[in-house]
Amino acid sequence: MQSDSMETFWSFLVSFWIDGVGIGQAPGQIFGRWHLERVNRLLHGTLQDFTYNHGKDRRIWSPALGQKRDLYVYLPPGYDPKKQYPLAIFLHGAAQDEELFFQTQVRAFDQAIHEGRLMPSIIAAPNGSLKGKASLYRPATFWANSRVGNFEDYVMHDVWNFLHDNYSIMPGREYHALIGPSMGGSASFALGIKHRDRVKVAVAFMPLLNLRYVDSQGNYQGKYEPENWGYRSRVRNLEPLGRRKLFVLRFGTLYRPLFGLGNQALVGVSGINPVELMEATNLKPGEMDLYVSYGGMDEFHIANQVESFLEVARKRGLEVQVDYDPLGKHNLASGKKALPAAIDWVQKKFRAMEEKAKPPRASFFQRKALIAQ
Repeated sequence: MQSDSMETFWSFLVSFWIDGVGIGQAPGQIFGRWHLERVNRLLHGTLQDFTYNHGKDRRIWSPALGQKRDLYVYLPPGYDPKKQYPLAIFLHGAAQDEELFFQTQVRAFDQAIHEGRLMPSIIAAPNGSLKGKASLYRPATFWANSRVGNFEDYVMHDVWNFLHDNYSIMPGREYHALIGPSMGGSASFALGIKHRDRVKVAVAFMPLLNLRYVDSQGNYQGKYEPENWGYRSRVRNLEPLGRRKLFVLRFGTLYRPLFGLGNQALVGVSGINPVELMEATNLKPGEMDLYVSYGGMDEFHIANQVESFLEVARKRGLEVQVDYDPLGKHNLASGKKALPAAIDWVQKKFRAMEEKAKPPRASFFQRKALIAQ
C-alpha cells in the first residue's frame, strides 16, 4: 500500500510539471539521488544507471560527441545473458533528456512485460539534449548530425555498440525498435528509415513527420487538405508553430541552432525530415514496420505533419499503423493513453517474427517415421 501511495505521489509530481507547468519533464533535483533505488524497488525488472543523476558519474563515453553522456538501460525480469532479447531505444523529445524515461515510461514498459503484453526486452534511454540536460533554451537536437553535434552517430554507433557489446540482443533487425515522443518520434522514423539495415520497427507519438509542411498559402498552422499542401521554401525564424501553456514554440527555436540562418537551413531540415527521407531513400513496402499516434487537438499542429506524411506513404504503397485520438494533445496524458495500444502492436510484430523463426512442425508421416526409428 505504501509503495502504491509513493508511486501515485511521484506520478502526480511529474504530471504537474509536464502537463501543469508545461515544461518537458520534472526537474530531476526534486526526486533526490536515491530515487533510482525507490524506482527499482517498484519494478519487476531492473533499471541500470549509466548517468550522473544519482551521486556517481557512470556515464558512457561518446566518440561522436567527444564527451560523456547519460544512459539508462532497462533489463526485463529474470534477464539471462545466455538468452537473447529484443532491443528498443527510447528517444526523448525536445526540452527533455533521459530522465523522461526514468520519470514517466519505465514502469509502463516493465508492467507490460510482467503481464505478458510485451516480450521481455532490453530498453535503452540515452540523453540527446544539446548540453546534456533538459532545457527550454535551444531545446532540440532531433538526434541528428548537425552543427551542434553528431547526435545520429551518437545513437546509431556509440549507444548501439555499447548495448551490443554489453547485453545479449537478438541479431535480427525485426527485433530492433526505435520509440519516441515528439522530436524523438520524428527521429525514430528518420533514423529508422536511414538505418533500416539494422532497425525495422519505429514507433512515434505526436511526432514531427513533415518538418517542412505548409498549406497552400504557405502557412504552417493552416489545416491539412489532401493534395493541397506543399514544402516550406522560406525560413521565418520567428514564425510560431504553436503554444503550450506559457511557451510559444517558433521555427527558429527548433532549427536555427542546428542549421543556421536563411533559406540554406532548409537543406539541413530536409536531411532529417521523415517524409523526404522516405522518398530520398526509396523506402519500399515491407521494409519498415511503422506506427504513429497523434491527436486532433495537438497544440503544435502535429496533425498537419502526420497526415501529409501519411498521404505520401499511401502513394508509395507503404502501410503505417495509425492511432488517432480526436481529443489528443501534445502532453503526457495523451502519451500515456496511447502507449498501451502501441505496446500491443509491437508485441504482435515481435511474436510474429518469433513464430516465423520456429522450425516447421513435422507432418504426421514425419512424426510416424521418427517413432518407427
